[in-house]
Amino acid sequence: MRKTTSKWGWLFTGPTVLAFLIGFVVPFVFGIYLSFTRFHVVTSAKWVGFSNYAKILEDDYFLHSLWYTTAFAVITTIAINVIAFAIAYLLTKAIKGRDLFRSVFFMPNLIGGIVLGYVWLLLLNGVLAWWQRSITYSETYGFWGMVMLLSWQQIGYMMVIYIAGLQSIPEDVIEAARVDGASNAKILWRITIPLVMPAITVCTFLTLTNGFKMFDQNLALTNGAPNRLSELLALNIYNTAYGRTNFEGVGQAEAVVFMIIVSAIAFVQNRYTRLRETVA
Repeated sequence: MRKTTSKWGWLFTGPTVLAFLIGFVVPFVFGIYLSFTRFHVVTSAKWVGFSNYAKILEDDYFLHSLWYTTAFAVITTIAINVIAFAIAYLLTKAIKGRDLFRSVFFMPNLIGGIVLGYVWLLLLNGVLAWWQRSITYSETYGFWGMVMLLSWQQIGYMMVIYIAGLQSIPEDVIEAARVDGASNAKILWRITIPLVMPAITVCTFLTLTNGFKMFDQNLALTNGAPNRLSELLALNIYNTAYGRTNFEGVGQAEAVVFMIIVSAIAFVQNRYTRLRETVA
């Protein structure tokens, strides 16, 4: 039986491995190679070494987008997780209509980013019109507009994950703490939060990476206006590669740097929260 499985197993694993190589590994390696070249189309690539990476350090738009995106990712990660956990905590209590509330909070996650961006563009511009302003009046307006948009979209999804984590806590543990005289606040901080650390790890990872790689909502809501000052990194890389002449290689180099930064931050975050799980 084992020999038969070993002999014919490649029929099942082979297509998956092949698809992974073609769809991920080959484009990944080829993309890194293109970051060291100058090209208009990939067949005309000419090796230029690290000159594309040197141009990144001279690109004020990229450097601005880097810190702008970092601030955006940090704020949205905190806001989404705090609000999502608070809603999940309330909706695990015996309140009337909680299933309906769960569905309503989750629904924004089902809307596409472009559609959501245009909807929020109309809403925010309608409100700001009272002060003769628009969402593209300044980078600050665009920043907080995108924070509200992504938070509204992602809170419901993270809420579902937190609800699953909260419902997995044994009820007898909570009852034992109450018998010992623990207050609700102490139960929350000393028992509930440590026991849902796996859910916190997942949600923090998802919100952090979503904040860094957000593209379509940024495109629809501000499109980088005014003067490319509200560009997040993904939109900045796109505009560099496709909107500036002879900058295709620079855009590719920016994409590689972007990948390294996001991977490093995600690894550190995941490692830290995993350690907290162990301590808890």
